Amino acid sequence: MIELKNDRLIFHFPEVHPKARCTVEFQRTLRLPDDNREYPLPPGLGSFPLMHVDDLGERLPAAWGKRGGVFFPMYQAEAMWINFHTDYPFAIKVAAGKINAVTGDAWSNELHGDPQDYLVIPDQPWLDGFCVAKGQIRQFVAMPLGTGYTAEEQLTGKAKHGGIQIIAYPMKRQAYEKFIANRPLFMRCDEMVISESAAPMDMGLAPGGLMRQEIYEDDYGLDAWETEVFSRCYVHIANSQAYRELTGHPPPTEAPTAKAYTQAGLPWFEYYAENTTALPGSQTLGGLDSVAAKGVKKGETPLPENDPVEPVHIKKLGATVVREGEF
Repeated sequence: MIELKNDRLIFHFPEVHPKARCTVEFQRTLRLPDDNREYPLPPGLGSFPLMHVDDLGERLPAAWGKRGGVFFPMYQAEAMWINFHTDYPFAIKVAAGKINAVTGDAWSNELHGDPQDYLVIPDQPWLDGFCVAKGQIRQFVAMPLGTGYTAEEQLTGKAKHGGIQIIAYPMKRQAYEKFIANRPLFMRCDEMVISESAAPMDMGLAPGGLMRQEIYEDDYGLDAWETEVFSRCYVHIANSQAYRELTGHPPPTEAPTAKAYTQAGLPWFEYYAENTTALPGSQTLGGLDSVAAKGVKKGETPLPENDPVEPVHIKKLGATVVREGEF
């Protein structure tokens, strides 16, 4: 079962375990400079507003009708990251335009372990982009479908899906009972289709600037997950103008530039998790052009305010486990 509450998707599987519940939110953030330099984690600037597509009534775009799900607005060249909250372990697959963000493979409902095509939460507290190498991602950056920048278009040659696709599998009850005695807690610090083709207003996600972020190996193994019990959601991304026309509401204000944020002396972040192993990254995704590189090939300048920055104030984050000792 999936619910939408307070701009968060809530996946709940009471038939597996009363605590089998996780939430997913889509966070606004700075767009990293797309200059092939590696940057630390940018801050969260608050959640994007999520709405049911069915609430649009007669304004519902035909291309969204069959897919259902939810939607939120993004400006062209705006960046985002996905935040996960849970105390109960889940395997989560994330795709952009039906391209797996971990492996670069086409969408499938099944979990695969070789190569691993999913995230394990709460071990993986967030995802900021496409896994292009061990310990490196390229940031999720919104670009209009049909312009050739998105990962979907670069890999398939088509602008068909756009948006984000998420599927969640809870841990089996028996596996959870073994895990519960030593479960970790995570926190990220925030500073503040009837038609099979995409709608003209749809946005997809393209690979942007490089960031230090590890995608962790599954230490539980495929057998730990309830692969026959899952829920999936299609998350559409509307451009800012279309969002205003569809809802009558303005989108959030544009995020500050990385340069302005850094010059203001505000912090960036690094995350460290003990006893974890990072996936090697996808050669498929690593071979994609970033937005800036694709722009050079097309003779365009798709990224405004792409100046490099030198983050100085970097806060270190980590998993925090509270151990109960002898009394």
